[in-house]
Amino acid sequence: MGTDSRAAGALLARARTLHLQTGNLLNWGRLRKKCPSTHSEELRDCIQKTLNEWSSQISPDLVREFPDVLECTVSHAVEKINPDEREEMKVSAKLFIVGSNSSSSTRSAVDMACSVLGVAQLDSVIIASPPIEDGVNLSLEHLQPYWEELENLVQNKKIVAIGTSDLDKTQLEQLYQWAQVKPNSNQVNLASCCVMPPDLTAFAKQFDIQLLTHNDPKELLSEASFQEALQESIPDIEAQEWVPLWLLRYSVIVKSRGIIKSKGYILQAKRRGS
Repeated sequence: MGTDSRAAGALLARARTLHLQTGNLLNWGRLRKKCPSTHSEELRDCIQKTLNEWSSQISPDLVREFPDVLECTVSHAVEKINPDEREEMKVSAKLFIVGSNSSSSTRSAVDMACSVLGVAQLDSVIIASPPIEDGVNLSLEHLQPYWEELENLVQNKKIVAIGTSDLDKTQLEQLYQWAQVKPNSNQVNLASCCVMPPDLTAFAKQFDIQLLTHNDPKELLSEASFQEALQESIPDIEAQEWVPLWLLRYSVIVKSRGIIKSKGYILQAKRRGS
C-alpha cells in the first residue's frame, strides 16, 4: 500500500467528520470520466477521484495535527464565483438527505455550499424527499422539519426560492397549505411517469408552481455505495464506520446564455457514534 493511502487511513481513523467537495467538475480535465452512464455512477466516480486526489496531496503537517474535521477536495478544481459576476449567474442546488434525521443538515449543507462557491446566497434549493422506511408513504410530517429549516434560510436571505421533488398532487397541496414559504417548484421524475399527472399540472398552474423534470434515481447515494467508494480509494480503513449524512449537487449557470459555468458535489459524512 502506498504512503498516500496510509496517511489518509491514519487521518480517517482519528477524524469525526469528513467534508468532501469535488470543486468544479468542468475543471477536472484528465480526472473526468468521459460519459458516466448514470448520476449514481458519476457521483461514485467523483467520490473516489476526490479521495484519491486528496490522498496524494496530504501534507506532513496535517498528519501531525490529526484534525477532527477533514476537508477533502480536488484543490485545482475549486472555483469561487467572481463577486463582479454574481448578478449574471444563477446558483441552484439540490439537497439529498442520506443518513441523517436531523433537519440541521439542511443549514449545514447550504452554509457549506455558500462557502465553497464564495456567495452569500443560493438562488434556488430543491430538497429531495427525505429517506423513510420501506413500506411507509411520505407524509407532510416527514417533510416538515426540513422545510422549516429551509424557510428559516429563506428568511435569513441564504436562499431565494425553495422547491420539492417527487411530490404528488396531494402531498404538494398539503405542503403548500401548511408552509409559510411556499414551494416555487416541484421536480417530477419522468422515468416514473411519462406524462405529467393532470391533477398535479392543474394544481401547479393554479398556484404558480413550476413543474420541472429530473432523472435522479430514488437513492442517488446509499450508505453502502459510499462505504464501497471509501474502501476502494483508501483500503486501510474501517469504511463501515463512516455514514454519509447529506449530499448537495450544485450548478452555476450564466443567465443570459443558459450555459453551465460550474457544477459539482459536496457531501458530509460522520463516524458512527461521533
